[in-house]
Amino acid sequence: MVFSRLFFIYIFLPVCLGAYFLARGTKMKNNVLLLFSLAFYAWGEPVYVLLMLLSAVINYTAGRLIGRYGDSRKSRITAGLAVFTDIALLGVFKYSGFIVENINHIPSVELPVPDIRLPIGISFYTFQTISYVIDCLWETVTPQKSFRKFLLYVSLFPQLVAGPIVRYSTIEKEIDERTSSITDISYGLNRVVLGLAKKVIIADQLGIVADSLLGGIENATAAAAWTGAAVYAMQIYFDFSGYSDIAIGLGRVFGFHFDENFRHPFMCRDITEFWQRWHISLGTFFRDYLLYVPIFGKRRKYGGLFLVWLCTGIWHGASWNFVIWGLYYGLFIFIETLIGKKRMKKIPLVIRHIYSKAVIIAGFGIFYFEDLDKLGTFFTKLFSTGRLIGLQDRILLVNNVYLLILAVILTFPIIDGIRRISQRSAPVRTAAAVSLPAVSAALLLLTSILLVDQTSHPFLYFRF
Repeated sequence: MVFSRLFFIYIFLPVCLGAYFLARGTKMKNNVLLLFSLAFYAWGEPVYVLLMLLSAVINYTAGRLIGRYGDSRKSRITAGLAVFTDIALLGVFKYSGFIVENINHIPSVELPVPDIRLPIGISFYTFQTISYVIDCLWETVTPQKSFRKFLLYVSLFPQLVAGPIVRYSTIEKEIDERTSSITDISYGLNRVVLGLAKKVIIADQLGIVADSLLGGIENATAAAAWTGAAVYAMQIYFDFSGYSDIAIGLGRVFGFHFDENFRHPFMCRDITEFWQRWHISLGTFFRDYLLYVPIFGKRRKYGGLFLVWLCTGIWHGASWNFVIWGLYYGLFIFIETLIGKKRMKKIPLVIRHIYSKAVIIAGFGIFYFEDLDKLGTFFTKLFSTGRLIGLQDRILLVNNVYLLILAVILTFPIIDGIRRISQRSAPVRTAAAVSLPAVSAALLLLTSILLVDQTSHPFLYFRF
């Protein structure tokens, strides 16, 4: 099931909310959420519910065993086996075809390429279970004794299929005891509408522009290549941050407080800061669980950095362009690490912004082109000379100028700024309180109208 569908907005969600708030006590509310979460996943992946249940059983059992063994060699072996199993399951379903295709490039080797459909959300819930097992081993969380509660953590539908990656420690206490105030419900529903608007009104429309500019990359000009990649970067941002808004908003309605996943990443002054603002749950996962992993028996600063960015690329998909994409960003972060924070700050701010945006835009070009030949053509076009932009591309941009201006404006913290001002000014706070419901209703109406005739536009991170 997809959030940006009228069935979810007007049938599934209202029924779920009605059942949830009619239920008495946290136990019954958890049962309602678990039932609807399993139904949500089974709607599109009925067979792969069993795979998610298997993952939950393995990691729940590992947590209980670690809790029983305490700080011992048995606990470390148990955690290692659980993490290995998680990665193996992810590898089989997500990367087996990619691995076999590359093996077949060896002369005289021709293995059948497995055609396995990727289970939606497997990258997200796998990383959640891995973090849970490691946190149990490190004794930063208490192993969950109830399988029902653990399964709720794994399958919680607001963030199940496209994140953010929610750690068990974030909602450990709220699984057992939480409340949903009127303020929480109002904030959550408004944020859900905002996320839907980001997806349907902005991201999907930007996607049309990006595909038009990049789809014929062989005939594109340098300006079209740069503009197309920039538009695609904004499409990814509004699509993925929109999903995160919906997840965080739904979580708040149900009494859960998920961490933020985006903090206006295009305001960054360098690439290191970009990744502190972009897909925060993935970046902090790799920082906490992979960066300091011993390599050949010793923690190696730059070796750990390479491993993190290699895995960041691989996590995004079974294709070489994603591997290149991860190492590409890793290279710039490596360079910035060598320069050092103090010397980076001495570089004029304008130059830092130009540098970071150029790197980011080119990086999303890598993200867009899975075909390496077209990727090579894209980079050739970035630095080509000649006419600035073709007539058709110029007409396309003129016809979408208001969309592009709106998208650029909304990459800045406009809403956060209004919220801060309202906290300091009673008149602004009153005006915001009165206008917010009307604005949300208008956005929901416009989103619904666009969804009536819209063809399928799933969230882009579903495939990761």
